[in-house]
Amino acid sequence: MKFFKKLFIAVACLFMVSGVASAAPLADGQEINLWPGKAPGSENVNFHNEVIERSKNPSKHDRAMVHIDRPHMVVRLPKNPNGTAIIIGPGGGYARVVIDKEGDDIANWLKSLGVTVFILRYRLPDDNHNKNREDVALEDGQRAVRIVRAHAKEWGLNEHKIGIMGFSAGGHMASSVSVFYNRKVYEPVDAADKLSARPDFSVLGYPVISMLDEYAHNGTKKRLFHGKPSQAQMEKYSTELHIDKNTPPAFVFCAKDDDVVPAINSVRYAEKLRSFGIPMELHVYTYGGHGFGIGTKLKTGAREWSKACEAWLRDMKFI
Repeated sequence: MKFFKKLFIAVACLFMVSGVASAAPLADGQEINLWPGKAPGSENVNFHNEVIERSKNPSKHDRAMVHIDRPHMVVRLPKNPNGTAIIIGPGGGYARVVIDKEGDDIANWLKSLGVTVFILRYRLPDDNHNKNREDVALEDGQRAVRIVRAHAKEWGLNEHKIGIMGFSAGGHMASSVSVFYNRKVYEPVDAADKLSARPDFSVLGYPVISMLDEYAHNGTKKRLFHGKPSQAQMEKYSTELHIDKNTPPAFVFCAKDDDVVPAINSVRYAEKLRSFGIPMELHVYTYGGHGFGIGTKLKTGAREWSKACEAWLRDMKFI
């Protein structure tokens, strides 16, 4: 009996020190590491989760995280949770992960809807990881969904209402998880990896979708491939080409005058969903540009995207 008691304690301690989410209740602002120790393929890097401030106004943050070797989720809890969870992937062109505009600002809105939010700070292919550089963001996205699903019961979440949301390059990460949830990009590390990484729905804001020459955002594409990719490589990472009947429903929005990521990215993704009869909603606003986040600073119709998204989430019974 003493032997089994000691064994139980040892296993429990190992789980707690791993840095991966435990069964303890969630706390607002809590950081949940995705992997035990360094992430797979990033064991030998010499950088670590640096935060930079881009704002010149000390009263208004515009922060981003760069050189990420320990990807993690930041928890934002609503006052009245409804059991729905959304994992947010902020943008940053695969060179950085935005903290405020497409992270905390979006989380504050989702919290008002009763959604439990996990802001994902994923690894970036622009960094010199020792292997699988093109897949590090996808690895982290898959792992995030699996962790949330694995702990849904103790965190008061509905395991069938776990969504993923992404902006700009974060939209490429989120759409990649939505279509490549079964693609094996890392070796399992614990029981969570036995679960499905398929999100139940996605929300994509002015997303990078295609890597084909005629549609791609060149900056994101350059950082993803680090060199001139072959046609096969471009097609492999163009998420609209891999949609099938099992791809989750999506709410997609962008602006026609986006001069960074062409609106055709959103249109191609939504149209492919439609062709498979998958529930989707597409909003292409006339004006708004790129990177408008929650949109409160806009004076155009694009500032209403969050209201339209809320209505879609209610129509789909996700909230």
